[in-house]
Amino acid sequence: MKEFEAVEANDLAATAKVATAVDEAPGSAGVLRRALHRLTTPEHVLEAENRQEQSLESGGTPVQRCLDRAQVCVVGMLRTVTIQPRGGSPSLQAELWDGSGSVDVVWIGRRRIAGIEPGRVIRAEGRITLRDGRRVMFNPRYELRPSGS
Repeated sequence: MKEFEAVEANDLAATAKVATAVDEAPGSAGVLRRALHRLTTPEHVLEAENRQEQSLESGGTPVQRCLDRAQVCVVGMLRTVTIQPRGGSPSLQAELWDGSGSVDVVWIGRRRIAGIEPGRVIRAEGRITLRDGRRVMFNPRYELRPSGS
């Protein structure tokens, strides 16, 4: 029994040395830490972090930081696209999510816009306002982006 405990203790010590060496090796600082983060973090949190990174790289302002009545540029994925009547005329409404939050993007007088569909990444520029506790951007200037960005 003592032999088994000694072998197990040696294995643990060797594993700890390898982990320390990997973490301290030049060019690999934090590799183990990042791998552990990916393994222990829920998938929806990883997706949100990835989406936030892509948004910042594309020059977008995080939705969470957008203030009421501010002129902003946001980059994110369209989660939903629906037609909502507003004041008697049709409006195309889409929920844009960038990982930090979401904003309702509304095109008044439009029933359909080519390329505006769930899962599509867009860059939208316009003025943010708050309506019923939600961020809304009316008739923004927009750019369709490749799915990976």
